[in-house]
Amino acid sequence: MTEQLLLDPTRKPSAAGVERAAGKVSDILPKTPLLPLTVDGQTIWCKAECLQPIGAFKIRGGWHRLTDLTEEQRKCGVVAFSSGNHAQGVAWAAERLGVRATIIMPADAPLAKLENTKRLGAEVITYDRLADSREELAAELAGERGAVVVPSFDDPWIIEGQGSTGVEIREQMMAQVGAPPDHLVACCGGGGLASGISLVNPEAAITVVEPEGWDDMKRSLEGGSIVPVQDNPPPTECDALQTLLVSPLTFDVLKARNANAVAVTKAEVHHAMRVAFEKLRLVVEPGGAVALAAILSGKAAVTDRTVITISGGNVDPERFVAIIGA
Repeated sequence: MTEQLLLDPTRKPSAAGVERAAGKVSDILPKTPLLPLTVDGQTIWCKAECLQPIGAFKIRGGWHRLTDLTEEQRKCGVVAFSSGNHAQGVAWAAERLGVRATIIMPADAPLAKLENTKRLGAEVITYDRLADSREELAAELAGERGAVVVPSFDDPWIIEGQGSTGVEIREQMMAQVGAPPDHLVACCGGGGLASGISLVNPEAAITVVEPEGWDDMKRSLEGGSIVPVQDNPPPTECDALQTLLVSPLTFDVLKARNANAVAVTKAEVHHAMRVAFEKLRLVVEPGGAVALAAILSGKAAVTDRTVITISGGNVDPERFVAIIGA
């Protein structure tokens, strides 16, 4: 890739870009484990991204994006919007690179995510998730400061950074079972993780999983064009997956791969959280457990080489205890 292409915000994410991001991520972070889990007598493999330093895979995209800022851009800082995991990923990278980060977060974001983002040194501005446009707020603030907007999924760097998860999965599966994954089941909000990992695992079937009522990627893939979340979506504990409208960047990748999509219920998510804790000793947030929920509920097929993402572990302790103890 030429430097001009690398810095072009209108470029498309690519497999080469994902491989490049993976190299950058491997320089600063160890691989997260790929853990076996037996489901109805068959082994699936769980990529434990909840064990990242910020508790989620979003650290990957944040690092890939901010390390490609020009010196002038670093001086002006970045503005991001997120319910919490992307916020922490950007804040983590910004703190290490000496970049000013401002994060626009919904007022109803989990307290743990709000506090962790502030603890990493970012300025946090809250908004009303259902009344305000976080994109408009970010664009206005960035325009005032000359800052770079770092979206949570509608960005080639972010997709490539999240896709570095897929590079690790491929390498770990080759080492542990002697073959790459043939089915990837990924948690999906905007689709950055699912589209990124699919770019570097071209032979694997792709299933994306969303919470019921917030399954706009599912309906978009089924209809062949992007549609928003329906009016008056139900409350969901999967705050990380509350995306009102997916982007052409992620949708186009998943559509080209003929990705399948399913939606899971609150009860199925809670069951998955309990199984992850009991069988894998993992603390998983609701949004990070939807891929496992799809497997346990039978909504996603299990093959000999199925890999799922356990994508986040940032859940308020009181809520986690209540779910696990139910």
